[in-house]
Amino acid sequence: QVQLVESGGGSVQAGGSLRLSCAASGYTGSVAWFRRAPGKEREGVAVIVTGGGTYYANSVEGRFTISRDIPKKMLYLQMDSLKPEDTAMYYCAASWSVVVSLQPGDFNYWGQGSQVTVSS
Repeated sequence: QVQLVESGGGSVQAGGSLRLSCAASGYTGSVAWFRRAPGKEREGVAVIVTGGGTYYANSVEGRFTISRDIPKKMLYLQMDSLKPEDTAMYYCAASWSVVVSLQPGDFNYWGQGSQVTVSS
């Protein structure tokens, strides 16, 4: 059974940092972070695949870092130099098989979400 539980969201001023955590177990494919801002479509933020390869959306490249601790069954998203446009609900997601993708349709399991709010 796949379980994904996010934590670590909150409010921060622009330029600040937050780290999201996701207790992720039972998956066999890739794990990723997505976000949905008010009035916008869900978008992929970062994915980590078997072997540790990572890929990022252009909008967060160089500011966000995805990582995981396999023994602890944890996924993380370190977010630095946050901007107001990063305000969104953030979700961790997992896929059945290994995918190198930031498309929501390629992921099969979703957490409940964690709110991140960045003020200017």
